[in-house]
Amino acid sequence: MDFFESNKSNSGQELVAPLADRMRPASFDEFVGQQKVIGEKTPLRKAIESDRVPSIILWGPPGTGKTTLAQLIAHHTKGQYVPFSAVSSSIKEIKVLISKSRDYFNMSGKRTYVFIDEIHRFNKAQQDAFLPYVERGDIVLIGATTENPSFEVNSALLSRMKVYVLTRLSADDIRTVLERALSDDENGIADMQLSVEPEVLGFVAEAADGDARRGLSLLEAVASYVGQGGKVNVDLVRDVHQKGALVYDKAGEEHYNLISALHKTIRGGDPDAALYWLSRMLESGEEPLYIVRRLIRFASEDIGLADPFALTMAISARDTYHFLGSPEGELAIAQLVIYLACAPKSNSAYVAFARARADAAERGSLPVPLWLRNAPTSLMKGLDYGKGYKYAHDFDNALADQENFPDELKGRQYYEPKSVGREAKIAEYLYKYREFRRKAVAQRKEVNRPTGAADTDK
Repeated sequence: MDFFESNKSNSGQELVAPLADRMRPASFDEFVGQQKVIGEKTPLRKAIESDRVPSIILWGPPGTGKTTLAQLIAHHTKGQYVPFSAVSSSIKEIKVLISKSRDYFNMSGKRTYVFIDEIHRFNKAQQDAFLPYVERGDIVLIGATTENPSFEVNSALLSRMKVYVLTRLSADDIRTVLERALSDDENGIADMQLSVEPEVLGFVAEAADGDARRGLSLLEAVASYVGQGGKVNVDLVRDVHQKGALVYDKAGEEHYNLISALHKTIRGGDPDAALYWLSRMLESGEEPLYIVRRLIRFASEDIGLADPFALTMAISARDTYHFLGSPEGELAIAQLVIYLACAPKSNSAYVAFARARADAAERGSLPVPLWLRNAPTSLMKGLDYGKGYKYAHDFDNALADQENFPDELKGRQYYEPKSVGREAKIAEYLYKYREFRRKAVAQRKEVNRPTGAADTDK
């Protein structure tokens, strides 16, 4: 007998599928959540009802119904549902599958729905192998992914597929799923006759973190722990659950979503929300020094000269964490986040530097004016290196009437300070300096004007 032909063990007992698999919806009426994608009168629902479903990508967090939705689409249209593995499938197997799909269509008039879970794990060659068949409509490809398809799916294949974004389930959605499992005596655990305190479902729904599978798995683990007719309270569930892992992938999109939220919240001056996003990252296992590196960048880019101490504090937070480690050193990071959020903001140095870099890159190697050059040798002195340099300390207020740009860039102004924080003092100085330079330039023009020349500068 083929080993895979039997669902029974040697003892004769049937293998029992996990509760999350047993409770998978059998119809759209049982499908919980994602009403914006699959609700009545939505474009996808109409396409399913008219049997005109295109190749699609379902993008969303774990446990939001991607696999279930693919199965429901195939079932509702009476098509053939074929799950495909991104890990073990070869291009040769893909071509064999396509051939069988054509035969199935010729015999039944129904299409084959090829479901690829975690399509982002397919390499480029595997994705390219599907391209002509998707384009011709030989199959309906349904890819599921937790990663942003813009980065993980070949652009040619992506352009031929419609992307539907599935969102994490709400606590109310998951509570509905849990209640069904407790009341279902065929696929659920109603036959266990558990005594469940009212607060339990709310706790499990929150602990699931938007993942229906996680919620059902926790409920099943609790039921297995207490046994037939057992009593379930929050403390017991907490002991079974211990500490669940937050949805986070340090190499994936959620990593960038969270650091972006932290950065933008600090920029917006909200220390409370910033502390939340910091806590989300730390609780999810993010490397604290990565966060500190981003905060150091923030101190120079978004606060800059409005509060130069912010950068000093950021470096101090780095050194403190190096010295103390976790968890003690994380408090220094939290203090830094609060300080940065409440500090005056200015990106003027960042903008000025970008403008200067652009001129340096685009204008090439403009020569340094002779008076700004050093003259360590007699040859250089003979070539007038350093000739005419005006030593600032020899002049009132240490301001010398001297051009410091190459001729081609005379008059450039990159830095425009903001009148916030300590930068307001810099703005006052710069106004006086630029006014001094403007008057000096005007005076030089007047002195050098030929006798009888037209007064064109007025």
